[in-house]
Formats: sequence, structure tokens, C-alpha cells
Amino acid sequence: MARRSTVRRVEELILFDVLYEDGSRTSNRKVPGSELGGIDGDLPARTYIEGLDRQIAEISGKPRSPIKSLTRVRRR
Repeated sequence: MARRSTVRRVEELILFDVLYEDGSRTSNRKVPGSELGGIDGDLPARTYIEGLDRQIAEISGKPRSPIKSLTRVRRR
């Protein structure tokens, strides 16, 4: 049986649940760990996710409501 590698990936992804002002919610939005950290905490995750939402809105033609809250998902 093959053994799982113990080497961790260099680029760690942090998951967030996002609640929008219109009441909609998206779960497990991925943010690179390199975007977070420092004294700002999870604030850079909000700007990263807003940027992704803008890209999605350009492609789909449906704008997203502003973000109301952002919650980091705990690891299992």
C-alpha cells in the first residue's frame, strides 16, 4: 500500500465562509495563505475575495452583493 507523503505543500489554502448583505452565503472560499498574515489578520482575505467576485461578475454579467461578514473555517 502506498504511503501518504508527509511533505506539506508550499502554498497553503485557507477556507472562508462568506455572508453577503443580501443574505446569500458561499462556503469554503479559498484564499492563498501567502495573502494573509501580518498585523492585518484576515482583512486581506476580504479584498482578495472581493477581487474574485468582481472577476466572476464580469464573466457572468451578474454583480455580487457586498460582503457583510467573513468567517475562517476551522480545520478538521
